[in-house]
Formats: sequence, structure tokens, C-alpha cells
Amino acid sequence: MKKISIIVLVGIIALGNVFTGCEAVKNTNKTQRGAAIGAVGGALIGGILGNNIGKGGNGALGAVLGGVIGGVAGGVIGNKMDKQAREIQTALPGAQVERVGEGIRLVLGENAVRFDTNKSTLTVAAKANLDKLVPVFNQYPDTNIQIYGYTDSTGSAEYNLNLSNQRAASVKAYLSGKGLASSRFVTTGLGIADPIATNDTPEGRSQNRRVEFAITANDKMVQDAQKEAGR
Repeated sequence: MKKISIIVLVGIIALGNVFTGCEAVKNTNKTQRGAAIGAVGGALIGGILGNNIGKGGNGALGAVLGGVIGGVAGGVIGNKMDKQAREIQTALPGAQVERVGEGIRLVLGENAVRFDTNKSTLTVAAKANLDKLVPVFNQYPDTNIQIYGYTDSTGSAEYNLNLSNQRAASVKAYLSGKGLASSRFVTTGLGIADPIATNDTPEGRSQNRRVEFAITANDKMVQDAQKEAGR
């Protein structure tokens, strides 16, 4: 997985160098060059990573990469996601915000969304942090948000799977209760899968107890981007 990511990164950098070094492209402005590089970069990500991960696989990262549109429309969507990602990071500095392909992977660890032990009830602090995301999500209504719940490896895999489902559902219920359309959300519990740290230490287990969001373009955003790209 790491090797694939490096290939994509190097490929996009190389594409950027080719584009910016081309005499014909030198006569375009930065926005036009950025859209071109973003479009081809999106196609590259879709071609390389899409075949390896597949749509909906590997949690939030797989969901984001599985939705790559590519082309100029993909560049338009990417620009909008760039802005949203910056606003999320500003609203919640402790969150891990990753712009991947044409979407956003948002990782909320226990420092942002914490649950009581063996419970799916959001703590007061967790609700306060989710409140900070509501205005941003409201500002970008043309996005779908998939919520993934994770646990550490303590306890049985079956128990943790059920608990992670309940925790993801709690996040959806809370955000929907704040006025966000329930239809935008899909929840999935992945239990002990995809650990981002070792489960052999308290610190590692704390990191694995997390909620991830995959933020992608909905049909309306895709259609609007395609229209904009065709102008």
C-alpha cells in the first residue's frame, strides 16, 4: 500500500513537471494548469489505486479512492474538496485531514471523538467536536459522508464489530440531529480491522479506537462538475 502511494505521488509530481515545463502550458494561468494536473492526477489515482483497492474497500480510504471521476470534472471536484479540507482542519485542528484523489479522508481519534468504555454513547467532549464540523458539512451539502467505526483488539472480534457499528451509528444520529440530511450518511463498523497503530500498548490501542469519515462527491456535484468542465 505504501509503495502504491509513493508511485502515485511521484507520478503526479512528474506530471506537474511535464505540464509546467511545456511551452504551450506556460501560456495558461495557474488555475488552468492546476485543473489540468489535478484532472490527470485523478485519472492516475483511479487507474492505479482503484484497481488495487476497489470501490468501498479498505474503509474510508478505499471509499474515497473508489469514487474517483477523473478528467477535467475530477479536477473541478478536487478544487472544491481542497477548500472543504482546509475548512475542516481550521474548525477542528486536532483532526487528521487527508485529501486523497477527489475526496477527503477524515480521521477522528479519541482526542476528538471519545466514547465511554464498552459504550456507544458520545461524550460531552465528542459532541462539542462534532458540533465544529456541522457548519462545514452544511456549507457543502453536495457531498456524501461515509462513517466508519473502529475499535482496538481488546475483547472478541464479534463484540468489537457490533460496538463499532453502534458507535458509527451514534455519530450519524448526532450529526443528523444537528440538521444535516440523514440521507447523506452511510455507517459501517469495521471493529478491529485496519489498525493504524500497534494493539500491544495502551497508546496504540487508543489510536485504533477511532472514527473515520470518507467525504465524496454526490451525484449532483459530479453532474455540476461535468457541466462546468464542458464549458
